[in-house]
Amino acid sequence: MALENETHAPDFELANQFGERIRLSDFNGKKAVALVFFPLAFSGTCQGELCALQENIAMFRDKRVELLGISVDSKHTLRAWAEEQGFDFSLLADFWPHGQVAKEYGVFLDEKGFANRATFIIDADGIIQASFITAPGEARDIEAYRDALESLHLVTA
Repeated sequence: MALENETHAPDFELANQFGERIRLSDFNGKKAVALVFFPLAFSGTCQGELCALQENIAMFRDKRVELLGISVDSKHTLRAWAEEQGFDFSLLADFWPHGQVAKEYGVFLDEKGFANRATFIIDADGIIQASFITAPGEARDIEAYRDALESLHLVTA
């Protein structure tokens, strides 16, 4: 079961597509984080979703929210995909132990071997303020991100 809103987000440290270590707690006291779990790089639905996020990156930056994509792919796969698509945000490799962070957030699909499409909006205090998950194969709507970011703004205003 996915973590609920108003709970503390589990800390983690993962490599991004450049091999840089990113720790969730490094953002505490500085900025909110949009943690976007997606199944696999180079897949059609994921590509559409992350391209939409790239096209709307300003809505995250305007609200001082760090956008972090996360999948079970290797950092090498994520780098190739990010370069191909021109993604201007970090993609984190939940590669080994396989899907461990997705499991901690309750969104790993054991029968598939990857994470569900799940988004967690985490405030600067490390608390999940908004979250949404779509059914397998169903893309997330960019409006769901707008609504979640607006609810974050209401909490921090």
